[in-house]
Amino acid sequence: MSKDQLPKNYQIMQEQHPGFIKAVAELGNAVRKEGPLDEKTVELIQMSAAAALKLEGAVHSHARRALKAGATPEELRQTLIVITSTTGFPTVASAMSWVRDVTGD
Repeated sequence: MSKDQLPKNYQIMQEQHPGFIKAVAELGNAVRKEGPLDEKTVELIQMSAAAALKLEGAVHSHARRALKAGATPEELRQTLIVITSTTGFPTVASAMSWVRDVTGD
């Protein structure tokens, strides 16, 4: 993702707290290397966690990253549907609309 696609708040945080943002990025890289999951699976997991927490921007971000890592729109939707019994229909319905923002479906 190019810098101009990053949320404005994130860009400001990068400018004001570069050490903090670097540490967060390093943590993200470290946890990805700790096991056998591929990047697509990691992004789908993170997208579903963002959906459960009702974080629209994070759902957008992880949906874009999952697509870039090879996920299909169908995989994005199934990932969300799977969490219905845990998070409830309203949460999943909201997240589905956020994924449609990214996929254009």
